Amino acid sequence: MPAISLPARGVLLALGLTAALSACREEEAAEAPELRPVRTVIVQETVAGQTITLSGTVESQVEVDLAFRIGGRLVERPVQVGDTVEAGQPIGRLDPVDEQNALRAAEAALTAAAGQLSEVRANFERQRQLFERDFVSQAGLERAEQQLVSAQGAYDSAEAQASIARRRLADTELLADAPGVVVAVGAEAGEVVQPGRRIVQLARDEGKDAVFDVPTSVIAASPPDPEVSVSLGLSPGVVALGRVREIAPRADAATGTIRVRVGLIDPPAEMRLGSTITGRVHFGGVGGIELPASALTSADGAPAVWVVDPDSPRVMLRPVRVIRFNPATVSIEYGVEIGERVVTAGVQALRPGQEVRLLGDGS
Repeated sequence: MPAISLPARGVLLALGLTAALSACREEEAAEAPELRPVRTVIVQETVAGQTITLSGTVESQVEVDLAFRIGGRLVERPVQVGDTVEAGQPIGRLDPVDEQNALRAAEAALTAAAGQLSEVRANFERQRQLFERDFVSQAGLERAEQQLVSAQGAYDSAEAQASIARRRLADTELLADAPGVVVAVGAEAGEVVQPGRRIVQLARDEGKDAVFDVPTSVIAASPPDPEVSVSLGLSPGVVALGRVREIAPRADAATGTIRVRVGLIDPPAEMRLGSTITGRVHFGGVGGIELPASALTSADGAPAVWVVDPDSPRVMLRPVRVIRFNPATVSIEYGVEIGERVVTAGVQALRPGQEVRLLGDGS
């Protein structure tokens, strides 16, 4: 066997050490597991329930149709849509000629009845005095008394007819019964109107309603007396609160919605009648935990989530109770605590105790 020189032995030794170190590194690399990257969120308390948003309009709580109690030709309607009126202000006037003539005739008949009554009463007094002196029989006194009763009845009838005629003349002028705003008109000057026909529609100054057409499913899920936040469509910063004041007893045949009136509490002046508004109401309000739906997995057929150990980047499978499933989130009743870190992406490839690499909170 040929002798190996000292330089050659050094080279062989260096190659052997290099091979040994490489084998050790490969063994260590094979033993070190690869950290699984996961996305997580920190569990926070949220408000359970849902917020319903609907569009509507502002209307008066009391809207009345003002009409004449008698018919006739409308000669004047001094108000227009949008006008503000006060109590007692004239709204319309009928031609009063016929009613004036009827009143004169009734007053003339009343004057005649009054004269007849005065004469009959005087005659009855004479008959009574003569009867007391035995100059007139009992039958004569009774005839005079009967004439007095008849004359009194004729006078009362004439007085009633005169009162009716005065009222009908007064009814030729239509007055506002309360302050408010004219929101509609039903007749123009020159038209012949019938009793009860709307001349104007008046929105009284007795409060404002936010009026919404609400789906029946929302009505069914609504609490008994929800508080509604109402904002002006063009100025969302103009806000008022309200309570449900009236719910229609039946749904609209065409839309299937139900008309709901919300009484506004101290509405700002900017919320004028007819304004477009947005109403918001929250159903629920109970504190709870809501997680992304992607965090949910299963353990023995039951819902569970992966929770990251705060002391080490290892995951634990934690059973949970789900009380509500939504398309993007799930509501948890118990199983995780506020402040814990829950895996939201990569849950299907994890195993208990596995180390993970966090990609960031809320990522």
